[in-house]
Amino acid sequence: MDLHELTIKQASDLLAQKKISSLELTQALLDRIEALDQTIASFITLDPDDALAQAQKADDIIAAGENTPFTGVPIALKDVLCTNGIRTTCASKILENFVPRYDATVVSKLKQEHAVIIGKTNMDEFAMGSSTENSALMVTANPWNTAHVPGGSSGGSAAAVAARFCCGALGTDTGGSIRQPASHCGVVGLKPTYGRVSRFGLVSYGSSLDQIGPIVRDVEDAALMMNLICGHDPKDSTCSDRKVPDFTKALVNPSLKGMKAGIPREYQSMEGVDPEVSAVFKNAVKTLEGLGVETVEVGLPHSEYVVAAYYIIAPCEASANLARFDGVRYGFRAKGQDDLISMYKQTKSKGFGPEVQRRIIIGTYALSAGYYDAYYGRASQVRTLIMEDFSRAFEQCDIILSPVAPTPAFKIGENVDDPLTMYLSDIFTLSANMASVPGISVPAGFSASGLPIGFQMMGARFDEMSLLKAGFALEQALDLKPKFPEIKE
Repeated sequence: MDLHELTIKQASDLLAQKKISSLELTQALLDRIEALDQTIASFITLDPDDALAQAQKADDIIAAGENTPFTGVPIALKDVLCTNGIRTTCASKILENFVPRYDATVVSKLKQEHAVIIGKTNMDEFAMGSSTENSALMVTANPWNTAHVPGGSSGGSAAAVAARFCCGALGTDTGGSIRQPASHCGVVGLKPTYGRVSRFGLVSYGSSLDQIGPIVRDVEDAALMMNLICGHDPKDSTCSDRKVPDFTKALVNPSLKGMKAGIPREYQSMEGVDPEVSAVFKNAVKTLEGLGVETVEVGLPHSEYVVAAYYIIAPCEASANLARFDGVRYGFRAKGQDDLISMYKQTKSKGFGPEVQRRIIIGTYALSAGYYDAYYGRASQVRTLIMEDFSRAFEQCDIILSPVAPTPAFKIGENVDDPLTMYLSDIFTLSANMASVPGISVPAGFSASGLPIGFQMMGARFDEMSLLKAGFALEQALDLKPKFPEIKE
């Protein structure tokens, strides 16, 4: 097996056994990035010298017998996570040269384990998008077919993992931004329960919706990453102090007998789902049933309002969060302005891209005097109803099943001028964020043209264990081939 094909677990084991060094593993991945990432465009920032220095330090720690599961393992980070001394752009012109003076908590945890931070990945600007076409810096391609998008907003992380540029990556998920690109790129993506992972150092889009999670090769790696990144953080007031289990124990007994899976009746009649997606979904459900899972029909009666409610709440929170980017303290500042108000206007209009401006305008309008109750207030009430729907559903089942996206990855440029179609691409993933429940995307099949199609499972709050257990069993049963995209230079 070539070094670039190693999963986190495989790399960790070989490093611990001293059969490979972190230095040679990191160099192999950097060589692959240099050769192929001009085709994929998954990384915004790379510092090969620093990555190799981290790898050398990790090798010294391994030699001293002080290594942990992530010591020396190369990991990529979505460029919305603050990294001390390394620029954090959020794929936006307004932060193109911003260099934080501190690390996000999840980055600190990786550094404490002496993982190798190999680079910062491309994304939709400020995590607003479903295709990674909204980046102000570059457009990322899908490694399985470079004419197609990798999904978004964590498209750079998903593409980097699929292209074997890193052993694993971190992304963020506000409405499906881990699970949807994972589905499109044929990798595993897990959105933890809101509050399970600290958001300190994450540049916020929607503060009540954002969650950091792993994008990795397989379910075992997702469990390992969850062990590392989860846990209480006093720097984040929304972070739960609930005890974190050993997620790898979910993989010890793969039997699913006695597990119940709910299939929402509202999803079965939903229009616009590609027949190939439906076929893959039905096959995955049949496979789970063959593993002993009992499927039951459940109701999520407010599903039809999810998209509308989300696209009020998220832009409102974005409007508040992005107000700080005004050109005064840091980031891009428009030149040649005679007064403060003109400088604000020009900085924001030139620094933010069209999609970010669109969402800020929507959010600012919905929060304005006379409209708050009619829009944000009403959307918040709908969100409560959505949460109650999920609570009732989980009284009847352990997990809820659905497609990840209504179609396989679409072509670059196909929907870029159609915001409504782009928003509807997250129709199956938004609910998990609105209800604050965890969700996982596991590769489940391919379209006739060879594009990956994922399968989504959602769990009750703080029950990632059931998702990992079911995901691992499904992964083993499907045993999909081929597993690696062929990228041409």
